[in-house]
Amino acid sequence: MTVDDPVDGRRPVASGPVVGPGAAGTSGGGGPTDRAAEPEDTPYGLAGAVIREATARGVTLATAESLTGGLVAAALTGVPGASVVFRGGVVSYASAVKAEVLGVSARLLAERGAVDPDVASAMAAGVARLVGADLAVATTGVAGPDPADGKPVGRVYVAVSDPPQVRRLDLVGDRASIRAASVEAALDLVLAALVTRPT
Repeated sequence: MTVDDPVDGRRPVASGPVVGPGAAGTSGGGGPTDRAAEPEDTPYGLAGAVIREATARGVTLATAESLTGGLVAAALTGVPGASVVFRGGVVSYASAVKAEVLGVSARLLAERGAVDPDVASAMAAGVARLVGADLAVATTGVAGPDPADGKPVGRVYVAVSDPPQVRRLDLVGDRASIRAASVEAALDLVLAALVTRPT
């Protein structure tokens, strides 16, 4: 698993590249850096780009969400044709659900809390196994208004399952804007995983 450098601000997807094999932002023609400006200009924005790319590549998708509470799944399923590739999702708001449904280590949760890069990675891997998806994305973090698990408001981790990658976000704003930025970052990360995926 690789973990990005922190991303600050309200629009995390405009910042640094994902670190890892075939990561977005690497040099070379035809890569994700060429599509960076496109998704928001297309119908359904990033979610539409994710669904189109997943459909073109025959990759099934899933979501595991904590602080976003199903918003990532809602964005994806709002795109016509999403049923071709979207397998399902789990809103694992409680740590017990993360452990009992997604298979996140109860010891890991007890030692580090739910807002942790390894927890995010385990959530993504767990939901991919649970629903039989090729690629899953997970979100966990602190939307506020108060800190949680010793983490500040705005600390968020988004992860994808294959290959395992995690992006850390340090966001500013109110609860709604932090959740919205987390959704955008999650969609951006899964799109990067799709466009760099071997065909």
